[in-house]
Amino acid sequence: MEFNLPVTAAILLGIVAAGTAALIGMDFMATSTVLMMVTPSMLVFGLIALLLGVKHGEYRATR
Repeated sequence: MEFNLPVTAAILLGIVAAGTAALIGMDFMATSTVLMMVTPSMLVFGLIALLLGVKHGEYRATR
C-alpha cells in the first residue's frame, strides 16, 4: 500500500471520525462540546503528529 496524500488524508479523517463517533456514542460529554472543541483539536494534533513523523522519516532516510 502506497501512502500518498489522498490515502494519508483518508486514514487521518477516518481515525478522527471514529474517535468523534465513539465520544458521541458514549454520551461522555455534550455533543456540541465534542464537535466544536474535541474534533478540531484531534485534527490539529493529528496533522502536527503526521508532519513531524514525515519530517523524522525524511531525516532518518538521509542519514
